[in-house]
Amino acid sequence: MAMDDIFAQVREGNAFNVRLWLDNTENDLNQGDDHRFSLLHWAAREGRANIVDMLIFRGARINATNMGDDTALHLAASHGHRDIVLKLLHNKANINAINEHGNTPLHYACFWGQDQIAEDLVNNGALVAISNKYGETPLEKSKSFLQRILSERAAALGQDLKKVPFKDRSWLGYKTRSRDATLSRHSGIDIAQLNLHTKLCSSHSGELWRGTWQGNDIAAKILTVRRLTIRDTRDFAEEFPRLRIFNHPNILPVLGACNQPPNLVVISQFMPYGSLFNVLHEETGIVVDQNQALRFAIDIARGMEFLHTLDPAIPNIYLTSKHVMIDEDLAKINVDDPKYISKRRDGAVTGVDEDLACRINMADYKFSFHERGKVYSPAWMSPEALQKKPEDINVKAADMWSYAILLWELATREVPFAEVPPMELGMKVAHENLRLSIPPGTSPHMARLMKICMNEDPGKRPRFEMIIPILEKMKQSGN
Repeated sequence: MAMDDIFAQVREGNAFNVRLWLDNTENDLNQGDDHRFSLLHWAAREGRANIVDMLIFRGARINATNMGDDTALHLAASHGHRDIVLKLLHNKANINAINEHGNTPLHYACFWGQDQIAEDLVNNGALVAISNKYGETPLEKSKSFLQRILSERAAALGQDLKKVPFKDRSWLGYKTRSRDATLSRHSGIDIAQLNLHTKLCSSHSGELWRGTWQGNDIAAKILTVRRLTIRDTRDFAEEFPRLRIFNHPNILPVLGACNQPPNLVVISQFMPYGSLFNVLHEETGIVVDQNQALRFAIDIARGMEFLHTLDPAIPNIYLTSKHVMIDEDLAKINVDDPKYISKRRDGAVTGVDEDLACRINMADYKFSFHERGKVYSPAWMSPEALQKKPEDINVKAADMWSYAILLWELATREVPFAEVPPMELGMKVAHENLRLSIPPGTSPHMARLMKICMNEDPGKRPRFEMIIPILEKMKQSGN
């Protein structure tokens, strides 16, 4: 189905066809149409509540803006879809978001006489005295009886009813626009289109550069291949399209690739916070408390659960904290929040931040022709994965062992087996029964979960869909 068609399907409320489209991993649900209306914008505008649910569940950006800087909440409030307004608010929609005219969702609810929605918005913190560009407040857009109800309610909630002048924040440049559809239509890219300006690191597998492409901040991984054959370039061309997974919030997709010998380059979105390994073990300024650690654990489990549903499965995805990237949770982030604005303006990434999310990096996939037979992160690998050929192991069970190591990392903030040289480590884990010990003071629930996930018998390890509810319950109970 073409991109233009999916917008029509959403507008018409064809949930079955929308679900089929979302199931195609190459389809980006955060793309915008010619006016940057996302699928969520259209579903909210047309009152398609079941499709709104589906899009939110799949990771749609709640506060994405169209060309006029309207959010989905602006459109749902304008068109009187109360159930959708409440759903969006429940999922951290920015209640006082301003569009290009300076209007908030409450301005539109008042102007269009959506009385009940206006009351809902005020009850949830919408400001009644904030001015748009033309000096008009929501109260001034209301009919007299609604004006009275809203002003009384706002006063009871402690709002100052004195007029707040319009403040232009466009200079900050932090509006989260719906993505340009051309971004995910590309796959093969000419290397001359890339502006690679900063080398981030070198490793055995290649060089990682930061750069720009079509105005987007990207990371480009240039693979190191000793002797590049025609077969290698053919395998690369066949394998990388499967890494373009745009339809899950906890997967970081490959945007495209350059297949121009001698250069094989994998391109993904640049993540300024770096990897989970960086955040846990290096001086990034981000504090990972117990609640944040559980949120990260849930994100990773959801991403892995999704990867395990793919048929055929994607081989050679090795789960380590180096292959999990930290991103701002743009699905829910409130770009007008003063804390967020000051943090981005000052370039600071400090403190506990509830708007961070984990995404499994598809650019760290190990291509079939790349470094055959070499193991570089034995600390995260299961004993059987270190002993047997890939085709002879239960990959899903091996992934669960790797996940248990990540849980240990999140609980201890330590590098697993840091004192053992990598060359020795694989042998000791595989043949000498070297294992991590769970330190005293670890939450009993987390300790039990680690032991279950690290069962010596691969057949007795749980699946990701089994442990996500356990993690959710731990998060709710605070341990």
